[in-house]
Amino acid sequence: MSRAVAGARPTVYVLAANPRDLELSFIRPHIERLPAHTVPIHGFIPEVGGAAVLHQGVWMRLARKATRTLLRRPWEDEIVSGYVRAFARRPAAVLAEFGPTATRLLEPCRRAGLPLIAHFHGYDISVRSVIQEHAEGYQAIFREAAAIIAVSRAMRARLIELGAPPERVHYCPYGVDCSTFAAAEPSQAPPVALAVGRFVDKKAPHLTIMAFAAAHRRNPAARLRMIGDGSLRGSCADLVTALGLEGAVTFLGHQPHDVIAAEMRKARLFVQHSLQAFNGDSEGTPNTILEAGASGLPVISTRHAGIPDVVIEERTGLLVDERDVDGMGRALSRLFDDAALAGAMGREARTHICGSFAIETRIAHLWSVIADAMAAAPTSQTASARQALTSPLGSMPR
Repeated sequence: MSRAVAGARPTVYVLAANPRDLELSFIRPHIERLPAHTVPIHGFIPEVGGAAVLHQGVWMRLARKATRTLLRRPWEDEIVSGYVRAFARRPAAVLAEFGPTATRLLEPCRRAGLPLIAHFHGYDISVRSVIQEHAEGYQAIFREAAAIIAVSRAMRARLIELGAPPERVHYCPYGVDCSTFAAAEPSQAPPVALAVGRFVDKKAPHLTIMAFAAAHRRNPAARLRMIGDGSLRGSCADLVTALGLEGAVTFLGHQPHDVIAAEMRKARLFVQHSLQAFNGDSEGTPNTILEAGASGLPVISTRHAGIPDVVIEERTGLLVDERDVDGMGRALSRLFDDAALAGAMGREARTHICGSFAIETRIAHLWSVIADAMAAAPTSQTASARQALTSPLGSMPR
């Protein structure tokens, strides 16, 4: 049995590029709910508990620079040194959030003899420039990572297409807290559509508004409430004005989870027109769609990325092709006009989401992947790992 599995609560380091990533709603549960002692780490030079592992004082930085110059080492070696120091307490595994973070951790994990789990989320395996920039690093991840996580079946297929071994690519979608998101009554609600998401290209909020405009012409009592912010917010506000929808569309801005949950309880349906942006950027599995289904709302969305994994067409919601504004308008009209159908779909949506995508179920699945990676790791530090932790690189001036 490995050193990780033998203990009651193994330590897992959860790493991201910056502290904002660690607070994302689909990453925070990894820190709070995995049955392990989780240590969040972030930064180019890693920070643990808000403090950089390598001293950032002027004299220490000069000393490290002198060492690099004398030994003709590249700057990247100092990054590796920082992570090797961060790993000195011997975590059982390292969970890297987003592909680019995983590429940075390959060498430190190799030196420390630690299993690396690379968790992809969306842009990191869809934006063409990101894939191109990290092409070499991704191939190294595919060869060496103990496990690779995909949050949609489409993402898993894409990773395999790019060269990841199928047996190490695991479909692990996000989960939702079914106690927080609950109690919607779409059959009793007025014809209100709720949209929640950033105002960015892949969310296509302008196409949601255009689809709603068509439905509103058929049913002037219909309303659209939009939660979120982003670069397209101003353009969307202009579009609402141009379409004469100022009294029918409400922009609520960024809101906390409790407000989102309350808004879902008052709506007839949830709507989101996700698509592949022109730079390739795509969704993983949108958390908001899981939250809507758990609340008991039918979902109107697109056949994009992980959405068809979650929404059962004609049973828990209605799906249209990307950029099919007319089709989405008809879907909106259908549920605006038929509260009983919205109620039936919403009830089945909650049963489906809470049965298959409850946060407890999804975290247990992710943990099983991590536990398997830990169980396959060596039972003790290898000679190469011991050497890495005591080598001149590992003992560079702090």
